[in-house]
Amino acid sequence: MADEGGPPPGPPARGDAIGLRLALLFLGVALAAIALLAGLTAAFASADVSALAGRQRSELTSAVAVAAAAAWDRNNSWRGADLSPVLDLASRTGADVKILDQAGQVVAISPGFAAHAGDPQVSAPATVRGTPVGRAVVRFTGAGLGQADHSLQLALLRAIAGTAGLAALAALLTGLAVARRITRPVTRIIAVTRAMGRGDRTARVGPIKAPGELRELATAFDQMADGLDRQEQLRRDLVADVAHELRTPIAILQAGHEALLDGVAEPTPGQLSSLRDEVLRLAQMVGDLQTLAAADAATLRLARQRCDLAAIAATAADSLAGRFEAAGITVHRQLAGVGILADPRWLHQAVTNLLTNALKFTPAGGQVTIEAGPSGPEAVLRISDTGRGIPADELPRIFDRFWRGRDAAHISGSGIGLSVAAELAQAHGGQLTAASQPGQGTQMTLTLPRA
Repeated sequence: MADEGGPPPGPPARGDAIGLRLALLFLGVALAAIALLAGLTAAFASADVSALAGRQRSELTSAVAVAAAAAWDRNNSWRGADLSPVLDLASRTGADVKILDQAGQVVAISPGFAAHAGDPQVSAPATVRGTPVGRAVVRFTGAGLGQADHSLQLALLRAIAGTAGLAALAALLTGLAVARRITRPVTRIIAVTRAMGRGDRTARVGPIKAPGELRELATAFDQMADGLDRQEQLRRDLVADVAHELRTPIAILQAGHEALLDGVAEPTPGQLSSLRDEVLRLAQMVGDLQTLAAADAATLRLARQRCDLAAIAATAADSLAGRFEAAGITVHRQLAGVGILADPRWLHQAVTNLLTNALKFTPAGGQVTIEAGPSGPEAVLRISDTGRGIPADELPRIFDRFWRGRDAAHISGSGIGLSVAAELAQAHGGQLTAASQPGQGTQMTLTLPRA
């Protein structure tokens, strides 16, 4: 995998800083969530434990009151009632008890009752067959049930704290792992970008182990880099092609003028016509370059108006009728009117380029068919020829600027006709596509939105 090798040289500290910040961010979010959860859990658990302890105190107090009422019932009076079992019951649970008669006088009391005046206490009436005969007051000290309440709350808090600590550690480890998974491809993309900025056009991200969005980013980056490479290669080819194309007419003009100046050749009409042809050839090359520059800015200068695509195609065919006839190529027209919003001048240029391309690559005796008409919400123009066709490996590149196929090497031209037509189609909100089979001709389809 590409990310397993060494990335292009570049400062790694930035990637580490991003990873650290992401890990700390994950940890902060996790700690906030854990603290909130732990606080709520502790609060609810403490409330539940307190409620449970309160019920247990009430139940114990009621049991003490029942035992005291039973002692009163045996003698039908508090006098002589044996309350020692009641005091023992309270003592075994870590509580002190005081028994009062109906008049509020103390009947029996635990030795430590007065010493724990600040501890919580609960009272309950002592009744015999529904008649109150006194009251039991139970005071709970720090031992026994009270101690169990406190111990249970502490145990719960310790468990919550321990769990929160483990969750925080897990969040930290997970955050580091996720941050590393995210930052490694980001660091590589940054390194590759810097390498390209330093002039290394071969630098690519390649396949990476990363989330889907980062993989798409890496793929898009590599596609962009490939596109830049193609454009750079086209630029180099352009310089080489223009230099090659200019060399011949300039050499001919230079040699012809030197011959005329030196008196080696006479300025005959034929000699002057030959020099004029070379000048026209140079002018044609400059015109092609100007056309390409104009097509780049066509979207900013389109003067759209309602027009007929079939009429524009017919006008373009009429302008080239003489050349088709001279080449021995038959032109068939199947034109049906369809309204579009377009700049007639630029659209005429696009159709002319398509017809000229068909003219160049169709041999004598062949035919070119021009079709135009509506197709649902679109207007469609098709130009089909019976030429030699385009090889499958060259078909995806025919709209590249200044690109010329193998079969076009011996045919004059600058290689911008189709690219200009494609850009003009896009400027009008349409699309230009090509379909071809070697030996069976080529079909160009121009699709535009209807008015």
